[in-house]
Amino acid sequence: MRRQNSNISKFLFFIFIIIVIVIGGFVYFSPLFEKTAPKITINNNGYWNAKDDIKVSLFDDSGIKSFKVFYEAGDKTEVILDNNNLPKGKSIGFNIKALTLTPDIKEIKLVIEAYDNSMWNLFKGNRAYEEYNLKIDKKRPIARVITNSYNIRRGGSAAVVVEVSDENLEDKYITFNNDTRFELIPYMKEGFYTAIIAWPIDIEFDSFERVNLVAVDKANNKTITKIPLYIKDLAIKRDKLTISDNFVNRVSIPVLQKSGYDVPTTNVEIFVKQNEELRANNVKTIKKVSLDNMSKQLETSFDIKPFKRLQNSKRFAGFAERRSYYYDGEKIDEAWHLGMDWASIKHAPIEISNKGKVIFSDYLGIYGNTLIVDHGFGIQSLYAHTSRFNVNKDQELKIGQEIANTGSTGAVFGDHLHFGVLVQGIEVNPLEWMDANWIKTRVTNILEEANQEIRSSK
Repeated sequence: MRRQNSNISKFLFFIFIIIVIVIGGFVYFSPLFEKTAPKITINNNGYWNAKDDIKVSLFDDSGIKSFKVFYEAGDKTEVILDNNNLPKGKSIGFNIKALTLTPDIKEIKLVIEAYDNSMWNLFKGNRAYEEYNLKIDKKRPIARVITNSYNIRRGGSAAVVVEVSDENLEDKYITFNNDTRFELIPYMKEGFYTAIIAWPIDIEFDSFERVNLVAVDKANNKTITKIPLYIKDLAIKRDKLTISDNFVNRVSIPVLQKSGYDVPTTNVEIFVKQNEELRANNVKTIKKVSLDNMSKQLETSFDIKPFKRLQNSKRFAGFAERRSYYYDGEKIDEAWHLGMDWASIKHAPIEISNKGKVIFSDYLGIYGNTLIVDHGFGIQSLYAHTSRFNVNKDQELKIGQEIANTGSTGAVFGDHLHFGVLVQGIEVNPLEWMDANWIKTRVTNILEEANQEIRSSK
């Protein structure tokens, strides 16, 4: 009898162990008992103006059961949000709204606590707990215009000198029509900046809105200051050009092929692809090269001289010509011509008018063999359709140095030079930068006027 009872006890103990293992395995492996804490993310960089919403996102595979948000400032603790009644779902988002903080509070500790719907931890769920130390900054940056060119013409340029400062400064720039951005270049001493800005030719006179100086700090306090400018329109010359089969076969097809593009079947499609898609990508390349390689070092003096036309040359095309292209009497496309076309003898030598650094020397689609030279202050010059380069990328150039020879590479027939001036990657009217009086009154005098105030500042 005792042996029988002993066997029964062993059997029951064995069954108990099996049950414990099964239950333990179920608890350990079942998704109902998942052990991963919720994930907490916020859109904050450690600074807050206590005004803009802070976006919070909570995520957990089992869903969020509850969350609590509070902050600590010195001896004070205040609950901001406490929610225990949440809809089902793996994620939840909410905003921490503006807080009323006394001026003496310069930093707070923001705490977010969340529990998921897991049965782990004795059915309490997994707990996530995050602390964020936020510096409180309610002060907007100083963004002041010291001086600027009094006017700007469509397709042209203007100079601006500004003062921008903030102990937590994040970004500073100038916008044209709240869209086109121009970087500020350090000028003379800390806290002062300059920029040559441009009015893109494709923004019409009636579409001009305003030019703004913008400064933003790390807490997203923003100052926007209008730059006062009188505006002038530019007369647009309109041309009609006939595209022949000969041009498509001898120019458009080779240019597309050399640029790595598939060639469409019809001549109209071929030309339009060259004139629209390839041209647009070439312009993007020019802007990227310009912005990526423009000098942003501290500038203390402006010594850009008037650019000179190609020696002994005749002008065949100018800036801001709006060209309409026709094939078999039908209009098939349009495009801007944004430079000066000069022709002299075949393979005429090209001399540079200003010192600078070569930032691009390569084949560039419709522009052919192209050089781009950086002259500082965000100003670059462009030389297209050349037959050969006489300088290399990254080479420093001297005034009067022979840099290339004219040619007929790219989407052209005859030997000539396409000369352009870029302001932070935007092609502007070269005639302004070829005019000594314009440079003096619109740029040099503006900078010199600002110099007096900057030198006297503490």
